[in-house]
Amino acid sequence: MAHQTNLIGLDSDKAQALATDLNQLLSNYQVFYMNTRGYHWNIKGQQFFELHLKFEEIYTDLQIKIDELAERILTLGYTPDHSFSRYLAASDIKEQQNICDGQQGVQGLVNSFSILLGQQRRILIAAGDASDEGTAALMGDYIREQEKLLWMLNAYLQ
Repeated sequence: MAHQTNLIGLDSDKAQALATDLNQLLSNYQVFYMNTRGYHWNIKGQQFFELHLKFEEIYTDLQIKIDELAERILTLGYTPDHSFSRYLAASDIKEQQNICDGQQGVQGLVNSFSILLGQQRRILIAAGDASDEGTAALMGDYIREQEKLLWMLNAYLQ
């Protein structure tokens, strides 16, 4: 029996599983984005100027990736989650509130990027198995960028 394919020629069952994984990743990105906005807004102390700008740079990039993930889910033929209650329920990254210490904010970035990297590596493997080059390329780009950023953030903390 032949497998059903979606509009872009991928196995429908594998595409559905990928869309589910991408929605979970989208939830992590949305909560991480809000946490990073909070770090940006609430940072205090001697590192204010450099961290205020760094947090803004990171949340701006997260916002772009959120849009790309939602569009990838749509391309696979599914609906991206779009309610904050769903994001909070599905996210491995937990809400953080009232972080005004720079070290805590940067540690929050490190912890969150570590979660994203693990999830993105799993999606990369599943995308390869599904011959989904579009999702695989997106995950590969994110992993490459975030590994370098994680190295820099860890260097900052030491």
